[in-house]
Amino acid sequence: MRFLPDDDLTVAVVGFGYVGSCLAATLADRGVDVVGVDTNAALVAELTAGRCRLREDGLAELIASGLDSGRLRITTDYAAISAADVVLVTVGTPVLEDGSLADGQLRAACTELSGHIRPGQLFVFKSTVPPGTTRTIVQPILERAGMTGSVDFGLAFSPERLSEGVALRELNTFPIVVGGLDPDSVAATAEFWRRTLGVRAIPLGSLEAAEIVKLADNWWIDLNIALANELAKFCAGHDVDVLEVIEAANTIPKGSSTINILLPSVGVGGSCLTKDPWMVWRSAQQRGLDIQTVPTGREINAGMPDYTAQLALSTLAELGKDPASTTIAVLGLAFKNNTGDLRATPTQGAVAAFTKAGARVRIFDPLVDPAEAEEMFGLSLSPSLEEATRDADCLAVFALHKEFEGIDFAALPVGADCLVLDGRAYYSKEKIAVLRELGYVYRGIGRQA
Repeated sequence: MRFLPDDDLTVAVVGFGYVGSCLAATLADRGVDVVGVDTNAALVAELTAGRCRLREDGLAELIASGLDSGRLRITTDYAAISAADVVLVTVGTPVLEDGSLADGQLRAACTELSGHIRPGQLFVFKSTVPPGTTRTIVQPILERAGMTGSVDFGLAFSPERLSEGVALRELNTFPIVVGGLDPDSVAATAEFWRRTLGVRAIPLGSLEAAEIVKLADNWWIDLNIALANELAKFCAGHDVDVLEVIEAANTIPKGSSTINILLPSVGVGGSCLTKDPWMVWRSAQQRGLDIQTVPTGREINAGMPDYTAQLALSTLAELGKDPASTTIAVLGLAFKNNTGDLRATPTQGAVAAFTKAGARVRIFDPLVDPAEAEEMFGLSLSPSLEEATRDADCLAVFALHKEFEGIDFAALPVGADCLVLDGRAYYSKEKIAVLRELGYVYRGIGRQA
């Protein structure tokens, strides 16, 4: 059966979080008729009123443009999906403490969808799940309406593989992986992505293969960062600059590309890298396979916030400053540069270590939500960079947002012998030299003392 009409398409996007909103806004911008569905009434009201809480360059403008043009509308009513030719599902899929899928949101969405499904629709799931989930959980729930997958409706899995901060650009350039319940579902989904986004579609042989692709991507990233973090510690022991080592190491060809060691940092955060490897681990355990790289990589990366904090505290002690009487200004709270996302941010662990040592901590991040920051850190955001850094003994730069790139360190009202702790800024040697000329002490992860 052909699950994609030849004429204009109507698309429903279920789950209007980060991925869903980027997808819906981009499709509407491409001229597609899009309806977004989310159970969060407050979120729907905010978006409809023109307020976008997500920090992604250009996203708020795209959503506003889609709403103004009528190509995009957002509702809490699942009945809206019945008019859609293609239904994209991007609901949250967190994991439990044992690494297994917390499938409540996924099951609830599928149950709602089953009440409004109609023949001929194509359902494409993008939420990260363990292999087998689409076939064993999604398909049976959708079929409760009395219709059959691959006969009455198409079913495919096409993993989300976007990075915050550059998601809109990546949507328009990244190839998209497609696995399906049957060849017609795969063909229809691949055609959909080509028609709407103009990107290359990579068809795979099964739903499970497509599900594993996303897990493999994030498993690799987490392990690679763990390698970088261990390499940074190794380089520090030899007073060698890890960035210099990585740059040189990455020049050698290997396989179809080159060696590509990523960069060390205060830690790994976000909603994907901290949970997806555990999906791999748990799924493997259920099949009698002991995956050892997952817990190893996770342990290394989870330990970096404390390692980074101790680097600062030990340096302050070397400067003759009792950590319990120091002031530490943390610049950048989000889990990566140029986002306001606090989910699983490693900065939380570092701040906790500073606080445990008795330091007075101030926090500043122009991109994060003040209420979220106060709830997570137990501290109010400083109103300005000047107030955050006043008389500070340490500036811990944990996210180099664009707003921080032009900081005039000479003008900051810091204390004497102020330490600059580089957690994710990756300042150049030239920049470090300038900081030292200004009287600052510099420490970075795996950087020369």
